[in-house]
Amino acid sequence: MVLLRKLHGSLTLLTMMGALYAIFVIAPRELTMGIVQKIFYFHVSAAWIGFFGIYVVFFCSLIFLIKGGRQWDIRAASAAEVGVIFFTLNLVSGPIWAKPVWGIWWTWDARLTTSFILWLIYLGYLMIRRLVENPEQRARLSAVVSILGSIDAPIVYMANRWWRTQHPQPVVAGDSNSGLHPDMQVALLLTLLAFTMLFFYLWKTRINLERAREDVDILQQTVQYHIKEAR
Repeated sequence: MVLLRKLHGSLTLLTMMGALYAIFVIAPRELTMGIVQKIFYFHVSAAWIGFFGIYVVFFCSLIFLIKGGRQWDIRAASAAEVGVIFFTLNLVSGPIWAKPVWGIWWTWDARLTTSFILWLIYLGYLMIRRLVENPEQRARLSAVVSILGSIDAPIVYMANRWWRTQHPQPVVAGDSNSGLHPDMQVALLLTLLAFTMLFFYLWKTRINLERAREDVDILQQTVQYHIKEAR
C-alpha cells in the first residue's frame, strides 16, 4: 500500500513537470493576450477539479444517506477539503488573468457570481463540519449542502452559454468557431491529468489522516476508561 502511494506520488510529480513543460515550452503564445494567457491552463483545470470535487462530495454523501457508514462521511469531508483548494486556485487565478486582459480584477457577471457562490457552498460545508458536534447530525446537514453544490456546478459551467457575460465564451466544447491549437490542447489535457492525479493523492492522504485521528481518539477514550476503572 505504501509502495502504491509512493508510485502515485511520483507519477503525479512527473505529470505535473510534463504539464509545465507543455505549457511554457510546447504550447504557443496566444497572439492577443501574450504570456498571461498561460494562466488559462491552471485556471481551467482548477475549475474542472473543483467541479469534480463537489460531485465526489455529493456522491459520498448520498451513499452515506442511503447506506450509512462513517467511512463514506469521511470520504465526503476529505473530498470537500481538497476540492475547495482547487476551486480557490480557480478564483485566485481568474482575477490575475482578468486584470491585464479586461482591465478589472472582478465583475459580478453570471459566470463569476455563480462561481463565487459555489466557493461559498464549499466553505459552508466545511463550516458545518467544524461547528456541529453530533457526528450523525453533522454528516446529514453537510450532505444537504453538498446537494446545493451539485446543483450550482452545472449552472457555473453553462453560465456563459446561457447569458452574455464578461467571461470569454468556451473554447472547449463550445460552438463551431471554438477550439484550441493542438499544442494548447496537449498542454491543457496534461495539466488536467496532473491536477486530477493530485486531487486523488491529496484526497487519499486526507482520508488516512482522518482515520488515524479517529484511531487516536478511540485509544485515548480507552485509556481514560481504564484509568477511571483502576481508581
